[in-house]
Amino acid sequence: MKIYRNRSELKDLNPAAIALGNFDGVHKGHQALIDACTGKANDRDLVPAVFTFSNHPNNVIAGKNVIKNIITFDEKAHILETMGIEYLFSFEFDQAMRISTPDSFCRELLFETLRMKEAFCGFNYHFGYKAQGNPKILKQIGDTLGYGVTILPPVEIDGEIVSSTLIRKAVDEGKMERYRQFTGRCYTLYGHVIEGRRFGRTLGFPTINLALDLTMALPLNGVYLTGTWIEGVRYESITNVGQKPTVGVFAKNAETHIFQFDRDIYGMDVRVEFIELMREERTFSSIDQLTEQIGEDCRSARKLHRERRRNTHEIC
Repeated sequence: MKIYRNRSELKDLNPAAIALGNFDGVHKGHQALIDACTGKANDRDLVPAVFTFSNHPNNVIAGKNVIKNIITFDEKAHILETMGIEYLFSFEFDQAMRISTPDSFCRELLFETLRMKEAFCGFNYHFGYKAQGNPKILKQIGDTLGYGVTILPPVEIDGEIVSSTLIRKAVDEGKMERYRQFTGRCYTLYGHVIEGRRFGRTLGFPTINLALDLTMALPLNGVYLTGTWIEGVRYESITNVGQKPTVGVFAKNAETHIFQFDRDIYGMDVRVEFIELMREERTFSSIDQLTEQIGEDCRSARKLHRERRRNTHEIC
C-alpha cells in the first residue's frame, strides 16, 4: 500500500475508487464501506483507495484535543492494507483544507488531483467549509463531473448504529466485549516497554510498563484480562490500567504481568490486547491487602485464560 501525506508526494496515480471518511477505529461500518469500495474497484479495474485526515478536523477547529484517537495511524494503515486498500491518502486538515468549498474539495482535490472515478461514503459524511458538504452534494457534483457515488447505510448492532463515538464510550467504560462486537478485534495498546519503579517485582508480580498516550482513547482504570505479543509470540497476561492509588500519586499508566515469562525486555515494542475488565481500580488499606488482591486477580486470570483456550473461536 502506498501512503500519501500531502499533494507534493502525488505522482503517477491511476484512476481510483475512493472511500471517504475518518476511519478512526475502522469499525464494522467502515469495513462495510471499504468492502464496497474494493469490490467496485475490482469490477471497474480501479485502484482501491481511502481518503482521510491525519488529524481530526474537530480538534483543529476547537484548537485543542477534544476527540481522542481510537487506534494509531500505523494500526489503521495496517488494517486498511489487509482489507485491500492500495492508496492511502492521509492529508493534514489545515487552514486551506478547512476553507475549501464542497465543490473545490470534490472537483480540484478528489476528481482532478486524486483521479477519483468512484466515491464511497457513509450516510452521515460531511466535508468542505463548515462541513457544508454531504452525501447528496457529493452525488450532485459527481453527476456533473462524471464520477459515481455509493452511499452506505448505517450498520446497526443490537439496535445501535455503530460509530466511533460509541466505540470511544465502550473503551472509556472498560467494555472490551462491546469494542470487539463493534470492530471485530480486540482493543490494543502498543508501545515501548519503559523502566518502572519495579514495585510489582517486590510484591512477587513483576510487570512490564507502557507509557500511555493521552491523545488516545484509554480504558477505564482497572484490572483486565489481556494477551501480550512480544516478538511475534502471544503470552497470556493480566494488565492494570490506572494510577496506583494505594502506593502514591502517579500518572495513568499500564502495567502488565505476563504469565510464565521472565525476560528483560526494556525498550522493546509490544502490543497488549484487552479481553475483558475483571474489576475496577480501587484503593486498598495496606500493601498486604493489595498483594493479596493481586494474587487473587492472577489466579482468576489464569482460570479465565484456561477457559478461553478451550474456545478456539475467540477473537483474542
